Amino acid sequence: MSMPTALINVMNNAARKASRLLMRDFGEVEQLQVSRKGPGDFVSEADRRTEEILHEELHKARPGFGFLMEEGGVIEGENANERWIIDPIDGTTNFLHGIPHFAISIAVERDKELVAGMVFEPVRDEVFWAERNEGAFLNRRRLRVSERSDMADALLATGIPFARRPGKKAFTAMLTSVMDKTAGVRRQGSAALDLAYVAAGRYEGFWETGLSPWDIAGGIVIVREAGGLVSQIDGRDNILYGDSILASNQRLYDPLRKLLTGAVRDAGIKLTD
Repeated sequence: MSMPTALINVMNNAARKASRLLMRDFGEVEQLQVSRKGPGDFVSEADRRTEEILHEELHKARPGFGFLMEEGGVIEGENANERWIIDPIDGTTNFLHGIPHFAISIAVERDKELVAGMVFEPVRDEVFWAERNEGAFLNRRRLRVSERSDMADALLATGIPFARRPGKKAFTAMLTSVMDKTAGVRRQGSAALDLAYVAAGRYEGFWETGLSPWDIAGGIVIVREAGGLVSQIDGRDNILYGDSILASNQRLYDPLRKLLTGAVRDAGIKLTD
């Protein structure tokens, strides 16, 4: 058992305060005011309100930090090398449809490196958190990625490109290849929680294309501190601002990466096709 650091406590307090109104809104989901932000990409009043509370609380605790937020964009801080990366509701479509699988994701980027992350799932009251070199935790329990080494036993998670988003051909090729080799694939609609579940050993791996920094920043730290590996699907390291993500336990990382890249290569397409 480990005691959260001061930075983790700041994130936890902000997330819990924001979640109170968020859970009230979830209970009244049919009456939310919803606007269309883009094809298949909805933003609600709950998104905006949650982000405003997170911004207010985090700024109060660390006034020099900047922000990168899903709704509010970039806000420069006095400390040019430190900023919060926030997704107020990762899994907005689930939220709006009354599906209890969504999370608040918060990360800290310092000198262009991710140093802390939190994924808070308010329905189950599960707080996944990590700080660099301090380990990863679910509430107060230490997390480790799974030890499975046989692809046939692996349960994976992914995200499916929707509406007009690119990557459908590549996804189909990768999914077909993965289905033939693994115990199953899940698509639950929250990249932040998919990463947290890899860290907790619930999944052996996760891959997706076309995500934004706020979708994955918190989860990346948690997976790494739980002993997992994270990169782009082709192995490149610039994950936060790249075009894809692959996270896995160490034993299955190479086989899974080769399986995914081989599927795309054999189909003669790119990850963005």
